[in-house]
Amino acid sequence: MVETVEANPMESLFVRELVKQWRAQDSYGTWEKKSDEALLEPYVIDKEKRKTLPIMGDPDPETLWRLELFYNAVGMVIERQTGVMVTPMMKMHHEGFGRMVLIAGRLIVVNKQLRDVHRFGFLSFSKLAEDGEKLVAAGVEMIDKYPEVAKYS
Repeated sequence: MVETVEANPMESLFVRELVKQWRAQDSYGTWEKKSDEALLEPYVIDKEKRKTLPIMGDPDPETLWRLELFYNAVGMVIERQTGVMVTPMMKMHHEGFGRMVLIAGRLIVVNKQLRDVHRFGFLSFSKLAEDGEKLVAAGVEMIDKYPEVAKYS
């Protein structure tokens, strides 16, 4: 899978799901003509762009929404690969630190401590795809390791 991510990050299962998550939010067709790359462009924060962001700051609602869609996509890919329903839960302080967990049954399949959420982003589409795929792999591994806990409702 890593080869696919490096060759064309837009073809990764995770990125395709993230695009679906975004397009599902477009109830008025505003983004219909936008390319997938243009749609996901806010996730790419290169070194120059990152320098313009303050070290400390409160995340705006759009950044929090992007974060939620990112983890929703992780959960959906895990769900498709395992057949086990995955639910995201986020607890975020207004200053941009908190926790995101993805839960399957009684099992926490992804547990991510978040800091500096106002700076949430990736250096490139490849890094976005790679990090998303790593979270998916970790979640699938947890469900494979503890299926009886994950399938318990």
